[in-house]
Amino acid sequence: MAEDFDQVVEANEPERLATGFEFTEGPLWNREGYWLFGDLPNNRIHRLSPGGRPEVFREDSGRANGLTFDLQGRLIMCEGNNRQVTRMDNGGAVTPIAQNLGGKRINAPNDVVGHSSGSIYFTNPTGRIPVPEQELGFSSVMRVNLDGSLSSLTGDLGFPNGLGFSPNEEILYVTITRADQACIQEKERGEVCEHQLIYAFDVQTDGGLANQRVFASLASAEEGVPDGMKVDTEGRVYSTGPGGCWVFNSDGSHLGTIKLPELPANCAWGGPDHKTMLFTARTSVYTMRMKTSGTRIPSAS
Repeated sequence: MAEDFDQVVEANEPERLATGFEFTEGPLWNREGYWLFGDLPNNRIHRLSPGGRPEVFREDSGRANGLTFDLQGRLIMCEGNNRQVTRMDNGGAVTPIAQNLGGKRINAPNDVVGHSSGSIYFTNPTGRIPVPEQELGFSSVMRVNLDGSLSSLTGDLGFPNGLGFSPNEEILYVTITRADQACIQEKERGEVCEHQLIYAFDVQTDGGLANQRVFASLASAEEGVPDGMKVDTEGRVYSTGPGGCWVFNSDGSHLGTIKLPELPANCAWGGPDHKTMLFTARTSVYTMRMKTSGTRIPSAS
């Protein structure tokens, strides 16, 4: 572990905020002072205020995974079971904003991030859709454009999962959980999967993506795969993966891995100073304090 990993984590022990769920995902901080996260098998989104008890925020969530806010502060949700990305207004009404590309139904949207331009980027893997039901036949990063149209921005990426922008939004990072089903078999045999990666893309002035390249490898035989991701204001990349949450410098060098009592699937920045990271980890949610603040979700205000 690199010496400067000591400059990343402030608290050595995580704090468990709540437990008793089946599989938690999609963490998100609301600047009004509470967390949102999903319990995927139970098809719910929960709300949790620091020091409080979890409450059901939304039933029948469409197995919502990735969550974010748009520039107007409206909740954006990747509803994997419903094969759509939706937006919830302040009154609670839910409207689809991404369902079809060129007349073909999208796959199972997984994670999502907003850009300061107002466009919404999300990963759209095929991995959880039976082959006969796949209308597009490929996995990619997609964008909901300002005019409401939908664009696919990459070639087939296998299983793209988490994503996040660099602090200046010039780079988009995307975790790759696997290349294909053979990767699952490798992990089951306790072998190292070399397809556990983070890709980096240059963000073009028109919002497109170019120069796909490997930013970092999370190749490991340990339990877990590259999944949710966040970036701090110094450009470090935090990706849940085998054994915990891997932290990389902006040059892709591995600084160390944050270990938790349960294997984390996703993470999010929050708290008043944005130095608290919430981890959704199997049956529980945990927080840890970091020494550097995280990048904030773009807002119109």
